[in-house]
Amino acid sequence: MAKRPISYAVLRGKVIETDLVEFGGRGGDITFLAPDPHAIADQIPIASPRLMEDLYEISLEDILDYLAELGERLHLKDNPYLQEALEYSYATAPTTKPIMDGFFHDMPFMFDKDRIRGMVDFNIGIDYLEGWKTTDINGSRVGIRAYGARTLHIVAGNGPVLGALTVIRGAVTRGDTIIKVPSNDPFTTGAIARTMVDMAPDHPVTKHLAVAYWRGGDEALESRLYQPHNIEKICAWGGFASVKHVTKYIQPGIELISLDPKRSASIVGGEALDDDAMMNEAANRIATDVATGNQTACAACRMVYVTCGTDDEGVAKLRQLGQKTYDAMMRLPEALTTKPKRYDPELKSQVDMLRLSDDFYTVIGGEDGEGAVLVSHTPDRVEFWEYLADRTVNLIPVDTIDEVLDVVDAYTQTVGVYPESLREIVRHKGALHGGQRFVSLGYAFNGPGLVGPQDGIEPMRRIVKWIISEEPLPGRKPFWECSNEEIKVVA
Repeated sequence: MAKRPISYAVLRGKVIETDLVEFGGRGGDITFLAPDPHAIADQIPIASPRLMEDLYEISLEDILDYLAELGERLHLKDNPYLQEALEYSYATAPTTKPIMDGFFHDMPFMFDKDRIRGMVDFNIGIDYLEGWKTTDINGSRVGIRAYGARTLHIVAGNGPVLGALTVIRGAVTRGDTIIKVPSNDPFTTGAIARTMVDMAPDHPVTKHLAVAYWRGGDEALESRLYQPHNIEKICAWGGFASVKHVTKYIQPGIELISLDPKRSASIVGGEALDDDAMMNEAANRIATDVATGNQTACAACRMVYVTCGTDDEGVAKLRQLGQKTYDAMMRLPEALTTKPKRYDPELKSQVDMLRLSDDFYTVIGGEDGEGAVLVSHTPDRVEFWEYLADRTVNLIPVDTIDEVLDVVDAYTQTVGVYPESLREIVRHKGALHGGQRFVSLGYAFNGPGLVGPQDGIEPMRRIVKWIISEEPLPGRKPFWECSNEEIKVVA
């Protein structure tokens, strides 16, 4: 293990560990070294798009074989790079040791060949990646093909799986992939890339990956790198400020794919509170979607609207559900959730203030920074709802589904639904209001994975370039042989 933490730059098959400078980690518990980004700036982008030709000399099946072999080398017990990354990530990550251990342990499963093949075919269509898919239409033969792009990925650091996912997406789309690693996870993606270099330094997938750290907002570096002759697309994950910052570099020739900050909520029908068994089921489902990963992901539930009614009887049932939800959250396995690393002191202050308003709120837990369930007695969410985190959820009584839909908007990512009888109305009306993903309550993190649309867009279809080829079919009369009456210039 290195004497001091290093966020290695891995540039197109070469590991860079010279010209090291110091940076601060997001959590404040650690500083780390990384190659001076200004010294390596010219090595980060590919020299010319023509150098991507080697990606088209191999088949998608070859790429899947490569990724499957990489996955075999990412077992934590056998990979010293990942062991080192995990050890340092305990200090920088927003989540705790058991959760991080689980992320790293599960990483090889992301590289399962059949899983990736299914994801690619579902998202893009293998035919479009492997050649020209042609159709005869309007007197012409039209071919469409998905080509890889030169893409800069600014990944979020709320889970180490995002770096692995980006490596996979870049490989299967035959992209030239630059990954800017975040300050709260500066080690994981570099460890994966170093493994790739050890495995196959001259393989096209290895040669078309560049991983490096630089401080966001370094305008001297960014204005040099974020140019159309270097990159064609920027895929940006993260908070509002970081995504907004990137927009200053968008110009003709650079497309922004924005996976900006979202929040998630759930809708529970009042019938789920009619008997003890259903209420226990609802509590387990809510607790799971709130607490998984300690509520760091956008998909984590922060508010639950329950159509139990706003009369005294309805609120009393909601308080029961709140207690059961808190108890269920405390029982969840530590691979999913633990007491938060640092309970936000400002959030705790707000939660404690609610205890003084017991006519309007019931506060369950939260005294030891372990998380809390905040039960509203009226149809109003807590005033600090935008800052709910660290396993803190607000349960809100309403009389009708329409009241819930009024607070669904373009910032709403995942909506958990229970029972299933509500799904049809919730997903239709919710989608019109801005909701982007509808899941069975309790399964926000226990589904197919990021295999399709996300945040209302299709990221994998966006990171490729859709190229069209047109040729006239026999019998299509050329314009130079047409009379004025025969010519039709239409879109």
